Amino acid sequence: MGTLALAAKITHVPSMYVSELDGPMKGFRQPAIDGHHEISRRCRELGVDTIVVFDTHWLVNANYHINCGPHFKGLYTSNELPHFISNMSYEFPGNPELGQILAEVGNRFGVETMAHHATTLAPEYGTLVPMRYMNQDQHFKVISVSSLCTSHYLNDSARLGWAMRKAVEDHYDGTVAFLASGSLSHRFAQNGQAPQFATKIWSPFLETLDERVVQMWQNGEWEEFCGMLPEYAAKGHGEGFMHDTAMLLGALGWSEYDGKVEVLTPYFAASGTGQINAIFPVTPQDGSHIPPVQASNLANVVSTSRL
Repeated sequence: MGTLALAAKITHVPSMYVSELDGPMKGFRQPAIDGHHEISRRCRELGVDTIVVFDTHWLVNANYHINCGPHFKGLYTSNELPHFISNMSYEFPGNPELGQILAEVGNRFGVETMAHHATTLAPEYGTLVPMRYMNQDQHFKVISVSSLCTSHYLNDSARLGWAMRKAVEDHYDGTVAFLASGSLSHRFAQNGQAPQFATKIWSPFLETLDERVVQMWQNGEWEEFCGMLPEYAAKGHGEGFMHDTAMLLGALGWSEYDGKVEVLTPYFAASGTGQINAIFPVTPQDGSHIPPVQASNLANVVSTSRL
């Protein structure tokens, strides 16, 4: 029925917003913004109606959650970096229908997932910053998925990604993009040193690690990358413990994925962290190498019968 037309790993650094404003940082992050504009252009060209964002700024301590309210509008100030993002306006439509389908199929695949379609819950800036540059005209519907998962297995996140792809392909009449919104290494500069690390990675080890990972993505070394992802997430200080990346790779076939990444915004540093905008081509997959569920509470997984 439906189509997963585009998949990407994207940055959401708040300095993108700061670079819009008059002052010494004006234009500072234009390459990152240009990368978002290009992703938006490609989504429009492909007929995408809904963008699903795996948001590493949405922290959850239990279950997987989907914010699929009918409409989002407001002013956002970051509680983490209020001096970077303050009173940033946003507005875009949601997609309650697709959000509920994603949750139902996630549960069918054994991953406990909840959709929130009647909610006052606002998106986090892992969604808001990209939508500012990709969706200023409200062309796309938007769904946000919790991806800062504190008590979750990466295997379950990978399986959820595959379930969401199957939900789109088997039960949704439309065209969708999946965006993993998070960094590579995410070791922030120590307090007081952020200005010195505005364009530097925190350590040579992390920079070398990130650069090797990007090379693996471009070469299509997916079996090796999926095998090292848990250790990379830990030793590389992966943002959101890299659950967004696990979801993205799960949707693409996990270790059997056969695409080669196209880098739109080359790897860059932001306050010590490693960032990128990169397209992961969507290829046909049968899901045979998707990890099994690791969660021990399968008896509590909600049973659904709508589909």
